Amino acid sequence: MNYQQVKKPVKQPKLSDVILAQLESMIIEGSLKPGEKLPPERELAVQFDVSRPSLREAIQKLEAKNLVTRKQGGGTFVNEKILTGLSDPLFELMSKSPESQFDLLEFRHGIEGMSAYYAAMRGTEADFSEIQKQHENIGNVQLDENFHTEAEAVFDFYLAICAASHNAVILQLARSMSTLLIDSIEQNLKIVAKRPDVFAKISDYRKNLLEAIISGQPQKAWGASHRHLAFIEEVLLKSTQENSRMERSMRRMQR
Repeated sequence: MNYQQVKKPVKQPKLSDVILAQLESMIIEGSLKPGEKLPPERELAVQFDVSRPSLREAIQKLEAKNLVTRKQGGGTFVNEKILTGLSDPLFELMSKSPESQFDLLEFRHGIEGMSAYYAAMRGTEADFSEIQKQHENIGNVQLDENFHTEAEAVFDFYLAICAASHNAVILQLARSMSTLLIDSIEQNLKIVAKRPDVFAKISDYRKNLLEAIISGQPQKAWGASHRHLAFIEEVLLKSTQENSRMERSMRRMQR
């Protein structure tokens, strides 16, 4: 007995779902950042070569997923709270713990080393230009003598390296930990500022990292990142030991 095969038509994805997937990819890869305003509908419709009703439906789906928010008369914005998962009270406690500072440095050895490696391997001229720009900005904000502002500038430099790695997981993980990492960098800067010779060396290490990345040398970039953070860790360990000795001396004097 012969059975006639019934061919089922291939179901085409809905256009709004295709647009939705593209917009989600832009958010994941960092092309659209938390808090950033989406271009006007007419511009996006031209960019994606679709009708405005289909685009509007895709944006409504993004909103339903809580990935974007609309402001009356102000446009559509990527949700700023997408990356708040690591900003809870536990992480606030960690940012104040001296021991956690060393844990964070160990974490940074991994994520910044990988970022530097892949940035040197995959980075584009536009990526390198952004990294260079953020590096120069560190020098500019140092004139203000504000540790928090400088910490933010240093973080933005490393975030530019993460973006240049073209690894969405690395980028979004770094962004999700921004508050914790900026606080940690700020505390490190306060300690380093007491030692002008050390401060100058850290600037040199950072410059070596920049040059290794923009010259496209992955192994050299990884090594430069490691030496930079290892030096900071060494300075912090010495500072901790000195503080401990001072505390012991003060206790003896009070007896």
